[in-house]
Amino acid sequence: MAVKLSRIAMMAALPLALAACVNIGGKGKLPPTLLTLTPSAVAPAGSAASAVPAEALMVLEPETDQVLSVLRIPVQVDAANVAYIKDAQWIERPARLFRALLAETLRARGGRLILEDTQATVPVAGSRLSGRLIAMGYDAQTSSVVVRFDAIRTSAGGAVQTKRFESVIPGVRAKGEDLAPALNRAANDVAAQVADWVG
Repeated sequence: MAVKLSRIAMMAALPLALAACVNIGGKGKLPPTLLTLTPSAVAPAGSAASAVPAEALMVLEPETDQVLSVLRIPVQVDAANVAYIKDAQWIERPARLFRALLAETLRARGGRLILEDTQATVPVAGSRLSGRLIAMGYDAQTSSVVVRFDAIRTSAGGAVQTKRFESVIPGVRAKGEDLAPALNRAANDVAAQVADWVG
């Protein structure tokens, strides 16, 4: 009986422990620091690329669900509930940060003109890389950071290819100082996977 009561007490305490790290409403004062994504592969200074429009690759900002359209870092509490980390916030929308990271990772590979959809001053008739950023946050059930991206590659000729990419980093605490490097690492991992696929 004592063991059963102890288990019940532990289960009741779990939501309270998680509540100290996350909130539902997403309101309140700004956290002490703002998070961004830093590419692990960067094109060197002085590097240049040029191409006719048909040979360029345009990287588009990925679509997201509403949960990723804000600056807060989402926490998947369970299959039906989402909260947000209290002490961490993105400096810009996650989809924009991921697009910039992906474009820079592709530029670092060299040999191709890479444009972002905010940079194009003329229509680009070449290939396009778009997709849907499905997850870029924390899974409380597995104590893991998860980045998941469904990529869509459209060639200049109109052929379309899709592929899902994912990076999961387990054993991360739901605290801003732990989430920041883990999210950066996972996002860079996914960007590198996409760059290998694009070629």
